[in-house]
Amino acid sequence: MTTDTLVAVDIGGTHARFAIATRSADGAIELDEPVTLATEDHASFQTAWEDFERRQGGSLPDAVSMAVAGPVKQDIIRFTNNPWIIRPPLIAEKLGCSKYKIVNDFEAVGHAAARAPEDQFLHLAGPDAPLPASGTVSVLGPGTGLGVTHFWRDGSGAYRVQATEGGHGDFAPVDAIEDAILARLRKRHNRVSDERIVSGPAIVDIYQTLAAMEKRAVPDVDDRTLWQMGTSGEDSLAAAAVDRFCLALGSVAGDIALIQGASGVVVAGGLGYRIRDTLLASGFADRFCAKGRFSGLMASLPVKLIIHPQPGLFGAAAAFWNDQP
Repeated sequence: MTTDTLVAVDIGGTHARFAIATRSADGAIELDEPVTLATEDHASFQTAWEDFERRQGGSLPDAVSMAVAGPVKQDIIRFTNNPWIIRPPLIAEKLGCSKYKIVNDFEAVGHAAARAPEDQFLHLAGPDAPLPASGTVSVLGPGTGLGVTHFWRDGSGAYRVQATEGGHGDFAPVDAIEDAILARLRKRHNRVSDERIVSGPAIVDIYQTLAAMEKRAVPDVDDRTLWQMGTSGEDSLAAAAVDRFCLALGSVAGDIALIQGASGVVVAGGLGYRIRDTLLASGFADRFCAKGRFSGLMASLPVKLIIHPQPGLFGAAAAFWNDQP
């Protein structure tokens, strides 16, 4: 028996998002208006679920699919930034759902990239063409860390997502400025991974490295402030740091595409969307293609930015239905 309505949930450290998802006869997925609840306002996932249930009039579908910020292949799921605990074996009993699925949050983003309609993508680089109907598509998303996954399409509409820890590959600088950024980070980390440079918090180290190179004294500001200063143009050094981030993101995205044998690439995450205009005007595309003998190959790959407003919820629903033909 097919399930055409479910509760999609996207749980992070600060917020839990809920929505009713429906699947039409042609397989298209639609979300009702999402409800966002602060995790600090609820003692547990159970009470947050009950809050959402009340908002829905006391009745919910019989199936739930959750995207969770953390490892999911355990009997107890714990969160880094909130005290909630989820015990998958008890979901049916506690939530009253006979069917459930739990995926890592970035695995859900991979499902979203695989299923989102074409109008939910913005062209970044390469040919301005849809993502390929067959082959591998790499997906990466800079946020608090660097999420990396990929999905494979068989040409007939079927696909499979493979979650990875690709954001923890070694960072490879390609010029003197990136050498300096790496040297700064090596003072704190024996091994410097890509996400130390290509993530939201990394803008602080990029900014401070540029300041040190110019022998400038700069204020001690957090990453959110630096992103605002850099993207608005109010601070030229912060703007240079944002440009440098875009260059590094292009290099890392190209590396991941080569490693995964990709025929297309999707950049995901709220940070990518917030800096989309800067990203388009930056050297991201040039850096993506700058792979020596493989530059021609890289230039042939369509690179997209997913702009779906709720990729975690959409992807959670897509993950469930990918297992429920």
